[in-house]
Amino acid sequence: MQEQRQQLLDISRQLYSLGLNRGTSGNVSVRVDGDNGQPGFLITPSGMSAEQMSADDMVWMDFSANCSGRRQPSSEWRFHLDILQHRPKINAVIHTHSMYATTLSTFRRDIPPFHYMIALAGGDTIRCAPYALFGSQLLSDHALAALYDRKACLLANHGMIAIGETLEKTLRITEEVETLCEQYLHALQIGEPHLLTHEEMQEVQDKFKGYGDWATKS
Repeated sequence: MQEQRQQLLDISRQLYSLGLNRGTSGNVSVRVDGDNGQPGFLITPSGMSAEQMSADDMVWMDFSANCSGRRQPSSEWRFHLDILQHRPKINAVIHTHSMYATTLSTFRRDIPPFHYMIALAGGDTIRCAPYALFGSQLLSDHALAALYDRKACLLANHGMIAIGETLEKTLRITEEVETLCEQYLHALQIGEPHLLTHEEMQEVQDKFKGYGDWATKS
């Protein structure tokens, strides 16, 4: 498990260095069995910046919300638990308060197919989950619904979630979603962009299948 603890720390620091999280915002988790073989996951601790964390600060949780470690788990542990429990092929979850995704989330609107790379999230749109209090079960329920058959969503007036088969793939999705949010916000300054059709987006989905790290398996 120590290897996964270090991976979680490395990804958290990359998110910080890329400007996708600042201060103590955001959180990351990765699926890993406990020392006794019990299914569960590691999650970043509550109230610590990536600069402050060490690998030993990562908290292990099982799917009954029991935890072990010297720190408290992130306040958003509920949606990490629910996503990993309900999406067995997903092994990593990244949540950020990145600038453009968070800004766009205040509009409480889905990101439409203005660019073909929207398909990397698994569909024609990147959904925006309704607002709910951070750390609440209602927020987790909304996030799980917004992520149905998707690998990314916005959280209204909050930020974004990206999910994937590995931490590295999930980081790449996080970066791409933030780029798409930036591009969409720039486009909206001019007007409403022309959108791709469902048929055009389906062509992209078909092209993405088996296409390296953007493979759309979920």
